[in-house]
Amino acid sequence: MGAAVAVVAAVLASIGVGVYALTDDDGDRSTATSQQQGGRDDERGAPEGGGPGGEGDGEGDEPRRVESGAVTDSLSGISLPVPEGWYGEELQVGAALTSKESYDCPGDASKTCVKGGAYSAPAVVLGTRGGTAEEVAKADIAANAEESYGGEAYGRITSHDVLASKAVTVAGQKGYLVRWRAVTQEGSDGFVQSLAFPSPSRPDQIVVVRFGVDTDQRQTVLDEITEGIEVAEGGRGSGQDV
Repeated sequence: MGAAVAVVAAVLASIGVGVYALTDDDGDRSTATSQQQGGRDDERGAPEGGGPGGEGDGEGDEPRRVESGAVTDSLSGISLPVPEGWYGEELQVGAALTSKESYDCPGDASKTCVKGGAYSAPAVVLGTRGGTAEEVAKADIAANAEESYGGEAYGRITSHDVLASKAVTVAGQKGYLVRWRAVTQEGSDGFVQSLAFPSPSRPDQIVVVRFGVDTDQRQTVLDEITEGIEVAEGGRGSGQDV
């Protein structure tokens, strides 16, 4: 997944929540799709640099790095556990987890990749369609895989194996996850997972958590994060449309 998480963190941190306002009266949606660039850092700063700087909230603040415990996605009303050897960042739209272990991307050594990452965002922000958690997870996985391990960083994805497609309970909500092993043209293959579930603070809003972890890492970190997602205290999701 490399700096894919770092890049999407930059995108999500630099946009205002108001951009994604929904109009409840007529159902029309004003949406935008965040562009995650697979496995690489582009011009936004290396993953080890702590994510994007300067543009997050108009006040020049960088996202605060959380080295242990959990990081809060206030918009969706959840918290994500920070695995050992990773760090977390709370964003204006969602939250991100990133492995501290980095390396030169195999497809483009001028760019930096990391061993794994995950981030949360409302499905509408990602442009993922579906009326249920299962529909959203199944619709999201291909885009997740391509943006995590496709492109210049790892070459194209040559094939994939479905490792799991099942219902799960996340933060007390009935969710669904799809997990693939993505086989890349160059460098590391990856475990990718799309997890979808209703926001605990806004049940009509589906949250997506995208994961990507190099296959030389332990696959159980995906389960560790999934099982550790909890309802956040004091989340601002209640009453906040996205």
